[in-house]
Amino acid sequence: MKVLVPVKRVIDYNVKVRVKADGTGVDLANVKMSMNPFDEIAVEQAIRLKEAGTADEVVAVSIGVKQSQETLRTALAMGADRAILIVAADDVHTDIEPLAVAKLLKAVIDEEQPGLVLAGKQAIDNDMNATGQMLSALLGWSQATFASEVAIDGDHATVTREVDGGLQTIKVKMPAIVTVDLRLNEPRYASLPNIMKAKKKPLDEKTPADYGVNVAARLEIVKTSEPEARKAGEMVTSVDDLVSKLKEAGAV
Repeated sequence: MKVLVPVKRVIDYNVKVRVKADGTGVDLANVKMSMNPFDEIAVEQAIRLKEAGTADEVVAVSIGVKQSQETLRTALAMGADRAILIVAADDVHTDIEPLAVAKLLKAVIDEEQPGLVLAGKQAIDNDMNATGQMLSALLGWSQATFASEVAIDGDHATVTREVDGGLQTIKVKMPAIVTVDLRLNEPRYASLPNIMKAKKKPLDEKTPADYGVNVAARLEIVKTSEPEARKAGEMVTSVDDLVSKLKEAGAV
């Protein structure tokens, strides 16, 4: 079985995001970029399936700017077998929308014919949480989102999902789209020998035109702003004072 893993280049989760002065977006100048953490978990799970003998090949796919090569090389260093980069933008500030990403992934899947797609549940830059679901709809495949456990058994996958009320376990027919959550696994660090080997692994470069997909934006970002600063707290000396303050604030 072949496993396809989409990965996205995002601002590193340790970096404090800065909004541009004119509110048109996020400042990416001289900012450290890395693989989306949820996608990293998906790559790790795909590699574990290969190590267990369930999967034969792991293919990583990224859609965006040319610099996404670095992200794909990270996936290859972790253990993916080959990679496909679809250069869909020249400007690092251009974010390809989920529907366009889903259409491009569908085209790749039509060519590659994987038995399973493992994807992060969402990207930490736009938090849209939509690509996996859209891809499932376009393909007509089963889907299991927010996965914290995945087990493959023949032509079915048993997936434990993290839902509002706790955990939900479902069985889906393969091929399937599975979007992963944080508690699925702990991604490995790429060793230096594997980083060197990754430089020699195949990385194909494509464009949306190769797949006949239009990636023109359908959404317009009206404004980007920082969240409101949290107000300072106030110390009270007794429970009566606390109750009084809460009443004044209308909390009780």
